[in-house]
Amino acid sequence: MSEAYRNIRLSIEERVGRITFARAPLNVFNIEMMREIAAAINACVAERETVAIVFDTTPESRAFSAGVAVEEHVEETIYQMLDSFHAIFRLLEQAGKPTIAVVDGAALGGGCELLAACDIVIASPRARFGQPEIKLGVFPPVAAVLLPRVIGDKRARELMLTGELIDAQEALRLGLVSYVVPQEQLGPKTQEVLARLRELSATVLEATRHAIDMGRGFSLDEALAKVENLYLNELMKTEDAREGVRAFMEKRKPAWRNK
Repeated sequence: MSEAYRNIRLSIEERVGRITFARAPLNVFNIEMMREIAAAINACVAERETVAIVFDTTPESRAFSAGVAVEEHVEETIYQMLDSFHAIFRLLEQAGKPTIAVVDGAALGGGCELLAACDIVIASPRARFGQPEIKLGVFPPVAAVLLPRVIGDKRARELMLTGELIDAQEALRLGLVSYVVPQEQLGPKTQEVLARLRELSATVLEATRHAIDMGRGFSLDEALAKVENLYLNELMKTEDAREGVRAFMEKRKPAWRNK
């Protein structure tokens, strides 16, 4: 089932869909990869018996994901990039399938946003988490919506406003991570959680997840629409957003103009 994909691997076995990031070493999300992830989610959802979707990485990966490709933050591709990335989160919310992220290494930017959207996160002690977008002159739209819900408003603001990185134990304390286990126990712990889910009704699991989301009072889609408008029509028209992207691509320190 993986042959159709270049940047990921997909398997659906024993009622579990597994989407493995295969763009080693850092699994940076480009538009092609994000569209493949969305297609893989749809494939998992098409199997009515699926009780969970697992996101993990190939053994040669050094990161869960270092984020979204900076070079696609330019004017020519920014709309497609944002649309492709946010489609993943809209699909996950609409599908209602329980989601599990297995993190061994860094989960930064878009990688951190993805696991913030997951129901269960299993991490190794070497995992690191953060939203460093502010250092490029932009902000993380999905994190702006989800992170305060997951770890609380004040700490979420601090992480997004400073670009600070946190370790696995701090992520566990904040509730961003569900379990921290030794690297060699990531697989067994994941199987332990999946065994519990396999005992349950896929239909009821979906209904329960939808109920949890509905309890927030408004949908992710509604909130993202507002944040997207700010991101595309205000932020990306500022000089500093363009400068941050240029500086990264030119491997130099950005010269902020604060406008």
